[in-house]
Amino acid sequence: MITIEAVLKALSNVQEPDLGKDLVTLNMVQDVAVDGKNVSFTVVLTTPACPLKEMIERACVNAIHLLVDKEAVVTVNMTSKTSSNRKDNKEVLPGVKNIIAVVSGKGGVGKSTVAVNLALALAEGGAKVGLLDADIYGPSLPIMLGIRGERPLMQEIDGKGMIMPIEKYGIKAMSIGLLIDEKQAVIWRGPQASAALRQFITDVYWQELDYLIIDTPPGTGDIHLTLVQTVPVTGAVVVSTPQAVASADAMKAVTMLRQPQINVPILGVVENMAYFTPAELPENKYYLFGKGGARQMADQFELPFLGEVPIVQSVREGGDNGIPAVIDDEPISKAAFMNIAGELARNISIRNAEIAPTKVVEMNS
Repeated sequence: MITIEAVLKALSNVQEPDLGKDLVTLNMVQDVAVDGKNVSFTVVLTTPACPLKEMIERACVNAIHLLVDKEAVVTVNMTSKTSSNRKDNKEVLPGVKNIIAVVSGKGGVGKSTVAVNLALALAEGGAKVGLLDADIYGPSLPIMLGIRGERPLMQEIDGKGMIMPIEKYGIKAMSIGLLIDEKQAVIWRGPQASAALRQFITDVYWQELDYLIIDTPPGTGDIHLTLVQTVPVTGAVVVSTPQAVASADAMKAVTMLRQPQINVPILGVVENMAYFTPAELPENKYYLFGKGGARQMADQFELPFLGEVPIVQSVREGGDNGIPAVIDDEPISKAAFMNIAGELARNISIRNAEIAPTKVVEMNS
């Protein structure tokens, strides 16, 4: 006779590969039910975008068959509850579980392309995602998401006027480019740009989000300091290209994030424009900008390497046409972004389980 206790004992042998403990200890097994030979239970993953979902499910079924009853009919319901490690007072972005900054040392490395497609890939995996364009001087999100000319609405929430983000492709988005004429240049001093970013964070009605992806400007400046002083950043993704000059500048971003007074965990490095693959020769790879500079930098700083994004003509066209690669279903680049998003979600779960919460940074100057 199969018992609930026997099922739980068997499942205590199934390890969560990233967190290094068994599913029962991690309280990931719920709603165990037994009816004769029929066994059912729910496994609650730490992220909807878990790349190891099928592997965990197979391991659960095998454990029941090997350790309980080889004739058992096992039904595993896979669900998720995105992990979070926020311990602040949550006055700012109260419903947001994880805040992810996408950074680069220099411009022109495709950081915004990576940020947009990572947000869309996480959403495609089932997560609730927001995307904030913090590049005040060069906002590109309205073009890349095809929302040029749209204006966000205002709504009164608990007696306060709040900006409603634009919803597109299943994510919520906000950018300074949605509030000004795109023909105008933003000519602001640093404090004005910082004040605008604070307003986007505090006065936009983001509601409940698993991930808020923040596309930051290139370099290491006021906007980055304002961000870490306003919200507890869960971690950062560093984007670089293979060239030595790009990876050298990306190192400066890594060094900034690792400053003792900032101390933002780095979730991984993405190498964009890693190689060129012509559509008519999908098996060929041409390393136009050198090979592996971002991966070498990741190894040097002992950082996770999230993956490579190839140069594909449709990625550039999709960015200009407002149909990003993940939405366009271009097979090569979509697969790259989906894999990177899976690795990112996985690293966020590990970070939340193993590292102390990131605090809002306090600086005297």
